[in-house]
Amino acid sequence: MFRRRFHIRRPIFLRIVNTISATNRYFQQHPNAAMRLGASPLQNCTTVICMLAYGCSANQVDEYLKLGESTARECLGKFVEGLIAQFTTEYLHKPTVENIRRLLREGKDRGFPGMLGSIDCMHWVWKSCLARWKGMYQGRSKTTIVS
Repeated sequence: MFRRRFHIRRPIFLRIVNTISATNRYFQQHPNAAMRLGASPLQNCTTVICMLAYGCSANQVDEYLKLGESTARECLGKFVEGLIAQFTTEYLHKPTVENIRRLLREGKDRGFPGMLGSIDCMHWVWKSCLARWKGMYQGRSKTTIVS
């Protein structure tokens, strides 16, 4: 259920939360001037993951996660900075030959032979395309749809 809701595996999410909260003071829980604890690292990171997973605005997570709009926006910026700082060398690098082989093999197993990258913009032959959709999704060749 966690993966379906947040579009990320729970162990990966917890690894991100733990890494960012260990290295970035913004994501550590501290008392405010009234000695009340602020937002927890899980609360901050869940807010950001919800915003990224659903593409929603900062004020849409306000009621559910009890984080104000401006705080949610600030949290998003700090989260992205923390991700880049902590995970650049591990994930944001050019793929190695082994990575390319693995990605091509996985793509082939999933029915996308020769695909390396995203399926956000794929051209498919769809003979049963509804007439009212042809203008929205039709590619240059008039026989494919672009998804």
